[in-house]
Amino acid sequence: MNKIIIVLVLALFLKPILPVIDYVVNYDYISKVLCENKSKPQLKCNGKCHLMKELAKASNDDKPLNSDKKNTFSQETELLFCNEITDIFVAQIYFYSKKPTQCTYSNLYSHLMSNSVFHPPTSFFSIS
Repeated sequence: MNKIIIVLVLALFLKPILPVIDYVVNYDYISKVLCENKSKPQLKCNGKCHLMKELAKASNDDKPLNSDKKNTFSQETELLFCNEITDIFVAQIYFYSKKPTQCTYSNLYSHLMSNSVFHPPTSFFSIS
């Protein structure tokens, strides 16, 4: 099953390259027989005109059929759902005055000021 999928994927990826491979394999035949500009050697076409036609044909085959229609009509409809508001609730607002509360500020912050320089503890083990 996996081999079939791999073959199909490779075929899809290689389909646009097939005209180029055909051009390379049959270069002599295309440049001498199928080239449209073989009577004008100064253009140095060498069958590239045939290659361009084949590439255009391959790219047109890849387009979906709906992209060729120019008179497509599309209609968009926007659907909105609204709930009708039936009840209106008005909150009662009470105005009252607050009495200021008496509070005293107590500063509980303490700071220990020390003029001595901090020395880290000495280690018990010496590293040599």
